[in-house]
Amino acid sequence: MLQINDLVYRVGGRTLFDRASATIAAGARVGLVGRNGAGKTTLLRLIDGSLEPDGGNVQIAPGCRLGKVAQDMPSSEESLLDFVLRADAERTDLLAQTVRETDPQRIADIHQRLADIEAHRATARAGRILAGLGFDANAQARPLSSFSGGWRMRVALAAALFAAPDFLLLDEPTNHLDLEAALWLESFLASYPHTVIIVSHDRELLNKVADRILHIESGKLTLYSGGYDRFERTRRERLAHQAALAARQAAERRRIQAFVDRFRAKATKARQAQSRLKALARMEPIAEVVGEKDMRFDFPSPEPLSPPLLVLDNVSVGYGAAPVLRDLSLRIDEEDRIALLGANGNGKSTLIKLLAGRLAPSAGQRRVSGKLKIGYFAQHQVDELDLTRTPYEHMAQLMPKADEAATRAQLGRFGFSQERAEIAVGSLSGGEKARLLFALMSRQAPHLMLLDEPSNHLDIDAREALIEALNAYEGAVVLVSHDVHLIELTADRLWLVKDGAVRTYDGNLDDYRALLLDERRGKAGDVASQKRQTVSARPGKKETRRFAAESRAAVAHLRRQAADAESRMERLAAEKERVEGELADPAAYTGTPHQLTELHIKLRDLQKELLRAEEAWLEAQTMLEAASRG
Repeated sequence: MLQINDLVYRVGGRTLFDRASATIAAGARVGLVGRNGAGKTTLLRLIDGSLEPDGGNVQIAPGCRLGKVAQDMPSSEESLLDFVLRADAERTDLLAQTVRETDPQRIADIHQRLADIEAHRATARAGRILAGLGFDANAQARPLSSFSGGWRMRVALAAALFAAPDFLLLDEPTNHLDLEAALWLESFLASYPHTVIIVSHDRELLNKVADRILHIESGKLTLYSGGYDRFERTRRERLAHQAALAARQAAERRRIQAFVDRFRAKATKARQAQSRLKALARMEPIAEVVGEKDMRFDFPSPEPLSPPLLVLDNVSVGYGAAPVLRDLSLRIDEEDRIALLGANGNGKSTLIKLLAGRLAPSAGQRRVSGKLKIGYFAQHQVDELDLTRTPYEHMAQLMPKADEAATRAQLGRFGFSQERAEIAVGSLSGGEKARLLFALMSRQAPHLMLLDEPSNHLDIDAREALIEALNAYEGAVVLVSHDVHLIELTADRLWLVKDGAVRTYDGNLDDYRALLLDERRGKAGDVASQKRQTVSARPGKKETRRFAAESRAAVAHLRRQAADAESRMERLAAEKERVEGELADPAAYTGTPHQLTELHIKLRDLQKELLRAEEAWLEAQTMLEAASRG
């Protein structure tokens, strides 16, 4: 499917790829990883042809349809649904031909092709993808121009997924998503039937979706089997083995050199010394393992405060006459670690702003401890940084009474060396800007930190550093994030923000994922059930019975299809869970590579079958609804 041969690419005098090679097989789901600046996005652009290599080549199988998320979204007046439908170029072209074509045979051929590509299911499929990414039926009918940039990026992602290319390239696809949409995308990509390469710092996404990890390091590409956790383990073992080999080789070099130095001048040993010199010259050096610098964050410890830190008493809050959240009675104590669940638009960011004091209640009371210090992190704050000033200048402005050593020490807590602290913010990476916001936000040792999508621009190592720092932090945390791994390892309480209310969610994230799937299935089933129960007035009992009998006969086969599909879904889900259990068993990795490969292939096939069963179930439900309306 994809062959990368001796790839060389340089930018700004720096070599990003130095004779790098890799082969990606058809149907593989590949996670592309590497430190920030390693060249992940650049590699995607070299693959899609928007950049030309300085050496080597990138070859894609002939006839392969390559797809990616559009970066420049038009401010169109067409609806979201129409925009996404148009992403299937073949279907769009065939439909246009049906309007202008006059030859009966050609018209028949066109309709046959439309049937072959299941064009009749396109609208339902596009609607399901948009719904999964957070757009309900009303939103799908609205014009694209009525949405903000972040929401338009979701539409662009929906269009790329709907087009179902043979080779899908995704660059940080969850950055504009909430947790609910990220969980849906994870499920969708895990069953994607074609080849996909995903650049992501979301560890959970890479574990659930990827069956290969392509690692960029020191200008080279290395392909590993399995998800991210397995890659990390395998790489650690490989580096340890490499370090041991390098140590043994260094000892052998010292031994040979000592023999040469000792016997070179002796006539009886001169020939042996000379042969050892040649052996030393032929010895291929093993690259020394250079450890990457550990990333560390360090939030300062707050002074103790008596509980509670903050109380909301029957509070309502919003931006106009109608409140977004109503009748909130909540309490936050010093050691609380709370993650907020709920789809975008339900009020998570509104709640964060209320807790931070950025929004005043329209009713009720917000009470805080008199000495409470709050740290507030939000992605939009990146836009408020002065790009011409340095991190040190930003920090010095907010710490006017601190000396230079204290100011630099606060920056050092978040990885800013003296050199990086003197670089203009405009030249910093996205991850460095996020780290600067952490440093600025925590400068007063807050008792409560409010974090709205704190990990968006952090790479995987930086996210792990953030997790460690949050777990070591002695204050309270309220967190909004689409990163499942971050939530699972830092939060011990979940609040669900939904329908204008905030309530405690007693389950874990696996329960929440299952709840979302059940709700999606339930909505389709509920709609069909309601439609079937709606019977318009008819003249008499005899006609009523006849109408009911005809209706039952008309939909009997559809009911059987839906029941069969549901039964198949349950069977496949149980089998998938069994195979996942085998793969989770460490003993699976002690057998032969062939056995492990067979398990992965079986899991992938089960995921594809489960997706087909779900689509068949949804299709039968849709047709049942249509029959009921008829």
